[in-house]
Amino acid sequence: MAKSKGETPLMQQHREIKQRYPDAILLFRVGDFYETFGQDAVDAARVLGITLTKRNSGNPDAMELAGFPHHALDAYLHKLVKGGYRVAVVDQLEDPKAAKGIVKRGVTELVTPGLAIDDKLLENGSNNFLAAIHYTDQQMGAAFLDISTGEFFVAEGTGEYIEKLVQSLRPAEIIYQRSHQKKLKEHFGSDIFTYTLEAWIFDLAFATEALLKHFQVHSLKGFGIDQLQMGIIAAGAVLHYLKETQHPDLDHITQIQRIEKDDFLWMDRFTIRNLELLPTGRQAGEQSLLQVLDTTRTAMGARLLKRWLIMPLIDEVKIQQRLTSVESLVLSPETLQSLQGFLAQSGDLERLASKVAMKRVGPREVVQLADSLGVCQDVKVLMENQNEAYLGSLGAKLEPCTEIREKITRELVTEPPAQASKGGIIAAGVSTELDELREISANGKSYLEALQKREAEITGISSLKVGFNNVFGYYLEVTNLHKDKVPESWIRKQTLASAERYITEELKIYEEKITGAQDKIAVLESRIYNQLLDSLATFTRSLQRNAQLLATLDLLGSFAANALKYNYHKPALHRGTALSLKESRHPVIERYLPPGEPYVANDIELDSENQQIIILTGPNMSGKSALLRQTALITLMAHMGSFVPAKEAQVPLTDKIFTRVGASDNLSGGESTFMVEMNETASIINNISPRSLILLDEIGRGTSTYDGISIAWSIVEFLHGSAGRPKTLFATHYHELNDLESYLSRVKNYHITNKEIGHKIIFLRKLAPGGSTHSFGIHVAKMAGMPPSLTDRATQILEQLELKRDEEGLGAGAPEEAPAAIPKVDSAGQGLKKANAPHLQLSIFDTHTEVFDQIRSALNEININELTPVEALLKLNQIKGLLK
Repeated sequence: MAKSKGETPLMQQHREIKQRYPDAILLFRVGDFYETFGQDAVDAARVLGITLTKRNSGNPDAMELAGFPHHALDAYLHKLVKGGYRVAVVDQLEDPKAAKGIVKRGVTELVTPGLAIDDKLLENGSNNFLAAIHYTDQQMGAAFLDISTGEFFVAEGTGEYIEKLVQSLRPAEIIYQRSHQKKLKEHFGSDIFTYTLEAWIFDLAFATEALLKHFQVHSLKGFGIDQLQMGIIAAGAVLHYLKETQHPDLDHITQIQRIEKDDFLWMDRFTIRNLELLPTGRQAGEQSLLQVLDTTRTAMGARLLKRWLIMPLIDEVKIQQRLTSVESLVLSPETLQSLQGFLAQSGDLERLASKVAMKRVGPREVVQLADSLGVCQDVKVLMENQNEAYLGSLGAKLEPCTEIREKITRELVTEPPAQASKGGIIAAGVSTELDELREISANGKSYLEALQKREAEITGISSLKVGFNNVFGYYLEVTNLHKDKVPESWIRKQTLASAERYITEELKIYEEKITGAQDKIAVLESRIYNQLLDSLATFTRSLQRNAQLLATLDLLGSFAANALKYNYHKPALHRGTALSLKESRHPVIERYLPPGEPYVANDIELDSENQQIIILTGPNMSGKSALLRQTALITLMAHMGSFVPAKEAQVPLTDKIFTRVGASDNLSGGESTFMVEMNETASIINNISPRSLILLDEIGRGTSTYDGISIAWSIVEFLHGSAGRPKTLFATHYHELNDLESYLSRVKNYHITNKEIGHKIIFLRKLAPGGSTHSFGIHVAKMAGMPPSLTDRATQILEQLELKRDEEGLGAGAPEEAPAAIPKVDSAGQGLKKANAPHLQLSIFDTHTEVFDQIRSALNEININELTPVEALLKLNQIKGLLK
């Protein structure tokens, strides 16, 4: 930005700062306002809804201008950051009254979506992560930092793994190397706020030095990340970014943890989306498993719940530890009630500890922090009195920090203002000097009156007065009539025509005290408060440990409360392969049923020996998808350590859950429903293990019927023949797949029951053995409000099509010999003999000339001018039928 002709010193100063922060909106402090200029003003006016004007409006080249009062900074800053902008706050660094020339200004804070600290920019129950992504030819490194809590994670792995972490942790901002912009957009889309950095920052030596210096250690082995070179580089980029954005106080970032893929039950990003684990915010009234399970009492507990949900454990010992502690609380409702009552009184200890370290904590928050430490003491006593080992160990690790808590209670008033600058924050008795200043400030007039009365009585000068002027301050005025009574210790300062004025040593001392008492009070209170914060900052690690412990106890208590309120039961985890659920329910759907409508529970049995794969058929809208999802959600909840919505649940240790549920077009990315479906299914096929749970819903419906049947058929054969024998639920509307049960030993047919009454259908939502031969699509169309004339016509066409199919011998339950291209597969995955598969679309290529002639003839007979839209659709369906 070149200097313009006639540029004022103020605008020159603005230009110089803007050159250092070209990507940020500059909030430029001018007097009592924050001003924005040029394009910054245009953007700010649009986002904030403030008036856009012009500086020197008479000049055709005048610059745009928009501003707001300085006291409204928090509100407007919040809106700008939420709007996806980086904002540099430029403050006056000296008193304008004392400044010679232009007031010195500088950036005091650079706020970005990923570096939000203010409460107005944060959600209590959600982390606000800044992520850094480092690309290499083979794998990716990633680091995630929540500056508001101090949590710092590092990971590395395949692109799929890092994509899953990004989708799960949902960073507010991603930083990355500028040359990889195309790759980042391909992996994560354009919805996330991003910022690019220079390539030299992504260097292993540079990153390692930054981490060692920050944590003041000689090696990263203690954190278990020394071998994660790509992750270290990403973490180093995060620390560099913090330095560049004016964040010097980072003592609350005390550790860095690795996220190890093999430590958690694996769910790819498709599964997290398909199971609706987290709210997306895309639909009004949407419900997710997170929302249903979240009965936590603390903000840090709510944040931890999200992490437990997307990263369930696979360590049997740790899972059983959680389950046993939840069971203990379920069996002791009084203890549970006390625990949740204490926790409800705690503040967000995790974020409060971070604010202390960053010197951004207010007096009211410090008092809240002390109250939270009191909660730690109460919870500690409560848990240490429990017989359950894990609860007792959590309680024993709590540190009430009695010394600092008592110091806070002693030094701060009970209900201080939110900001230290408001004054009145230090309690009486902490500082004798402060108490005297307050006494003087509050009772100055009465002190002078008492002094005047006392001196008049001593001297006998009845007309004695106490006065004040700017020349020599406070004085005693004596009329000439009584000047011979003035004591020798008084010092004469001024002679008037009818009186004389004197000062005393006492009056001089008092004057020194009372002059500027408020300013002295403010300085002294600030000093005492900052000393308190310095003392409190030494407890940062203890405060963070307490926050983590309270969060864990909060989740265990939340799980127990859910179990009692919603009739959840303890799952039995085992190292076998059988999954057995008795009277299982969908935890989300059952919570939002209409009042009085019970959820229809179902039994589900899967194992690797007899019933590895269930082919699930049934009417549309009958509940097939719900049954699939509840199986996965119960398995997931068990691995979190939660009780589950089932009367009994035998759950095998599961290492991966895969789902392919529902259509999910990616048209903007150039992918059809079918392509997305095949991509997701391929990801499943290529990553299954013996302990996987696979849920497939309507595979193949994105293409033609026969193609879809062929693909679905071959997928079932592949899974059945896989050496791992993964447990699979396969919901489908292709009733032809029911034939698989007759020759694949571990495939079993089930259907969702229904009852037809006249031309109406009642969904019973009960799982029963055997396949279904009807999808009831026309019934569903009626329920959706289709006109009777349309559905009646559809019924006629359906009857004709079914009659034609039966005449050709292709009816359900009438399998024919399959072509040699589809061999039967045994349990070991070896081809044996021909399968009894339905006869598929193989003859079309032998008779295409005849078929095309029939189509040509049919088209020639159509009078387009007389054809109604419905008749056109029917004629098109008839022509399409010629291809079958």
